[in-house]
Amino acid sequence: MSTEMLYTVKQLALMAGVSARTLHYYDEIGLLEPDRNPDNGYRLYDHEAVLRLQQILFLRELGLSLEEIRSVLDRPNLDLLSTLEQHRLALQERQERLGRLIRTVERTILHLKGRIEMEDKEMFEGFDAEKQQQYEEEIKQRYGEKELNESKRRMASYSKEQLERIKEEGGAVYRDLVAAIPTGPESAQTQACIARWHQHLRYFYEPTTEILLGLGNLYNDHPDFLANFRRIHPDLAPFMREAIQYYCKHLEA
Repeated sequence: MSTEMLYTVKQLALMAGVSARTLHYYDEIGLLEPDRNPDNGYRLYDHEAVLRLQQILFLRELGLSLEEIRSVLDRPNLDLLSTLEQHRLALQERQERLGRLIRTVERTILHLKGRIEMEDKEMFEGFDAEKQQQYEEEIKQRYGEKELNESKRRMASYSKEQLERIKEEGGAVYRDLVAAIPTGPESAQTQACIARWHQHLRYFYEPTTEILLGLGNLYNDHPDFLANFRRIHPDLAPFMREAIQYYCKHLEA
């Protein structure tokens, strides 16, 4: 064994702010494999393992799945310095987005207190065409290039006025979905809203049932998208996932 500093599971978990159970799981799936104490078989983590755990936590923060993280970290000739620089840029971009979200939340609070006026569309700035393209990058990774290329083609065909109208229409769908939450995900009111949401997606591409279900999961699982939905209503994302699942089940019937 090396004479460098070695950490037990408990020590590393405390230092990194993760649970011992998480480290055990990362070991089980081969994502972060420690050395073993030859005397008792206990897990021991060296400096290289500490750096790898840091990369795992960075990539988790950026919304990658564990399988995606494995593919990144196990690339041949991984340049750790370059990877860290990419992390920094991505985190700076997220910081800027969160700053905009915080400002919007602050303005909404002031609006609800009657101190400022705020137009409805200002509450839905996260659901503009630019954000839709971010959704589509996720779709590209999950389902392939076809939908993304089709979306770019359709987006390029719209005028500025048309894009603004599409944005406002999308905002209206989400507002109506919030209003439908008390009726439940399977109600006629909710399902009519989901049908409108489905139709609205056709401005960008023709969504398959798989993509509809995938978006329902994406809205809940991706931290950036989840933050946008929570900004509208804390229950909107899980409500939409249930409503989409019910909609797709009957769409296929």
